[in-house]
Amino acid sequence: MKSIDITELEGRGLPLIDVREVDEFAAGHVPGAVNIPMSEITGRMDELPAEPFDVICQAGGRSARVAEYLEAQGHDATNVDGGTGAWIAMGKPVEH
Repeated sequence: MKSIDITELEGRGLPLIDVREVDEFAAGHVPGAVNIPMSEITGRMDELPAEPFDVICQAGGRSARVAEYLEAQGHDATNVDGGTGAWIAMGKPVEH
């Protein structure tokens, strides 16, 4: 499984899938992220980008499991280590 850290995320220009639950996502997320909760991922596979994309959660655990699963399904998914928590801790902008 491929991983990047939060400093590599900015400027990548790839689609970003946030696998946190809806309430977590609504409380603040990386600008441009699309919310597909981990609990819904298998039923929403048709919504995933055809091109390479990044997967983020709060700290990196859930997104790592999802990225590993999606990679096994043939998707080019990269985990974002540190997640949204690290993004916010670095003072990066968030959307609500």
